[in-house]
Amino acid sequence: MNASTVTRQPASGRPVLLRWAPLLLLLAFAFALPLVVRSATYLHILILLLLYAYLTTSWNLVGGFAGVLPLGHAAFVGIGAYTSTVLSLQYGLSPWIGMILGGMISTIVGVLIGLPTFKMRGAYFALATIAFAEGLRVMVENLDRLGPFRLNGPRGLQIPPLEVGFGRLMFAEKEPYYYIILTMLVLAVGITWAVSRSKLGYCLAAGGEEPEAAQSLGINVARLKLIAMAISSFLTSLAGTFWAQFTLYIHPKSVMSLDISFEIAFIALIGGRGSIAGPLLGALLLRPVSDFSRIHFGDTLPGLHLVIFGVVLILVMLYQPRGLQEPLTRLYRRGMQRLFGTGEGG
Repeated sequence: MNASTVTRQPASGRPVLLRWAPLLLLLAFAFALPLVVRSATYLHILILLLLYAYLTTSWNLVGGFAGVLPLGHAAFVGIGAYTSTVLSLQYGLSPWIGMILGGMISTIVGVLIGLPTFKMRGAYFALATIAFAEGLRVMVENLDRLGPFRLNGPRGLQIPPLEVGFGRLMFAEKEPYYYIILTMLVLAVGITWAVSRSKLGYCLAAGGEEPEAAQSLGINVARLKLIAMAISSFLTSLAGTFWAQFTLYIHPKSVMSLDISFEIAFIALIGGRGSIAGPLLGALLLRPVSDFSRIHFGDTLPGLHLVIFGVVLILVMLYQPRGLQEPLTRLYRRGMQRLFGTGEGG
């Protein structure tokens, strides 16, 4: 066997193409789905599923790899939504530019939050992030203006659909929104995959599980967590802009509610935080439950989806504490082993 053959095959002996074939097929299926699903209602549900998969993947960079439990990521969604919307309405700036500016603001805010809170442990860190997110929501809800920027308080901001097109991130059909959020999700998963296989990812995992041992080896755990928080805050903020342009109306409770933060965390914990597949599996399994409960019980039992998530979370923590991705990953590996005769175990 020559050197080029060795470099093209992983240790298992399976060609690289076969190893990635199922994921490539899944990606091709996702991009082809709007060609089959023509219903605007079903496309709307799929877009929300992808949106929460994206949010959970972004959250997972700090909530999974860094080993902490942030419960205030709705703040970054709100910062992204309000930044792009205010700049678009008042100054005519493209939402794409507002999206990047909102991400930069969220990065700064995320680092400022992380500086004091990463010194806390366990529930204290989670409570601190909740306090910040809820404090920001209450502030926005009670302010008509913040300097020259009009926030409109609890009434929120309406985005008039005057100019449809990619440059304004506004479309008459659902399909463009679907492809944009799917592309964002692919990029977020790619960033997560790159981080997980980098020195940053290994050190984050070590610092999250055994911070004292990691520090004794010379790893600056607090600095690495701040880097993860910065990346996570930036990516989460981009979803806020997308959400604003998708719904064309935002108010503090729609983009800064603690329900959003809790739902993101539930999806990650149930799917399997600290893994790449966990947020995707969690969103795929739980978002339909959330949409179903809102459609059928939204008026009589508001918040039922969070109760269901809580029950599912208890069961998962009891029987699969590493999340649903672990048994499903074992099944996937066994299936690949039978199909391609590899030497991989479960």
